[in-house]
Amino acid sequence: MGDLLDDLQWRGFVAQHTDLDALRAALNEGPVTFYAGFDPSAASLHHGHLVALMLMKHLQNAGHRPLALVGGATGLIGDPRMSGERTLNPTDVVAEWAEKLRDQIARFLSFEGDSAARMVNNYDWTEGISAISLLRDLGKHFRMGTMLAKESVAARLRSEEGLSFTEFSYQILQANDYLELYRRHGCTLEVGGNDQWGNIIGGVDFVRKVEGATVHALTTPLITKADGTKFGKSEGGAIWLDADLFSPYDFFQFWINVDDAEVDKLLRIFTLLPRERIEAVVAESAAKPAARIGQRVLAREVTTLVHGADAAREAEAAADALFGSGDLSTIDRATLEAATKPLNRAPITLGQTTVVDLLVATGLERGRKAARRTVASGGAYLNNVKVSDEDAPITAEHLLAESLVLVRRGRRSLAVGLLES
Repeated sequence: MGDLLDDLQWRGFVAQHTDLDALRAALNEGPVTFYAGFDPSAASLHHGHLVALMLMKHLQNAGHRPLALVGGATGLIGDPRMSGERTLNPTDVVAEWAEKLRDQIARFLSFEGDSAARMVNNYDWTEGISAISLLRDLGKHFRMGTMLAKESVAARLRSEEGLSFTEFSYQILQANDYLELYRRHGCTLEVGGNDQWGNIIGGVDFVRKVEGATVHALTTPLITKADGTKFGKSEGGAIWLDADLFSPYDFFQFWINVDDAEVDKLLRIFTLLPRERIEAVVAESAAKPAARIGQRVLAREVTTLVHGADAAREAEAAADALFGSGDLSTIDRATLEAATKPLNRAPITLGQTTVVDLLVATGLERGRKAARRTVASGGAYLNNVKVSDEDAPITAEHLLAESLVLVRRGRRSLAVGLLES
């Protein structure tokens, strides 16, 4: 097996770090207990959190022990952000979100064997800290100059809104997490996004000051597109990992629609495929760009990791079937509804509405005359089956998931006929 840190660097996981040689030696000497933190600032993690989760998975697969920290306490405070003061969410809401995050994180890690993962919640050791203890036992180890120099803090202090003491204190609580995990579990490595470097290095210094111990830090870079802009966001907003907020089909489509220039980098970061396989996929994809081979592999792998193999197969089958290369009748209702959600739609009445009616009603054709020409020329399809009789009505036999039909003009123009309730 090659050097783990070299592989992580090749994959693009390494941005800032403490002594890299010391970290390499620690990783090579034996199992290292490490942690990454996830604050419940929403009801779901999003694709940006996948970077840390994939790093944790690689480390665990190499024999190291993960601690997945859900910030039940820090989530009540909020890390200072550039855009302004956070809204403080109710305690019960944060607790509910914390449980949802625990469930999502648990899908990525193994909780069995010598490198079994553990879930921890910083509310367990933060809840009992008194104001005096926070100021006397923790606060005395933090220098104001260092805290004020943190980029997000400095930017907020320069803004008209300023910065509350609540958010300013966040970095003390996160540093204390590292100390508690060092004491409780022997944790000697914290990993996280590059935007967390100031907080993470604060924890490294705190452990050194209180315990006299040397611990490590490693951050991952912000994932950007080839033009330098931030990677991510769909038309509807964040790429949530929760299937109820962002369907597996939409998730699959997000990855399959990435630019060719992004495929190599994204395969390295967001899949567990070995280097040889990634290089082969990238080469094949470059040779046949129209086939989008790399995007298909990427979408399949990431969707499988997040939503499971069955959901990935359903999403891919739905994508193929929508454009005529698969059987629409095999697609489950939830996937079909998600896949057709962005399409224009019009009501149908069984036994009365014809494909000509539907082509016009959905806007695929401007008028009945044009719609008839499309049917006559063989360019009209109902559920991927070519229609030759312009007057034949849509019947119950045509319904998909007992509620809709898919009408297509040519190869790519799609719309939905929806059964009136």
